[in-house]
Amino acid sequence: MDDAYIPAWQCIGCGRIEAPQTCIGVCRDRKVMLVSMEGHQQALAEIQRLYGELEQAHGLLSRIAHTTPRDGQWEASWRAFGEQARRLLDAASDSAAR
Repeated sequence: MDDAYIPAWQCIGCGRIEAPQTCIGVCRDRKVMLVSMEGHQQALAEIQRLYGELEQAHGLLSRIAHTTPRDGQWEASWRAFGEQARRLLDAASDSAAR
């Protein structure tokens, strides 16, 4: 990913962007940092991947929170949830490694 930021100035009124320096007009500018489209798309893809992992983890936590095992089945339920959690963690590790 291209980690380079491009400094620019954006008018707080009209939104106009100037780079590499401010204009000499009457605008009131604030400094902003821009990134390349490729860098933005890569960051967005990573965010979407992480949201997917979060949804899966939320689903597992919801099942844990709303499940009441039958008498004598606590251990089997706990082991099943543990296995589901390990699969989620393994998938997350594989996905992050790519």
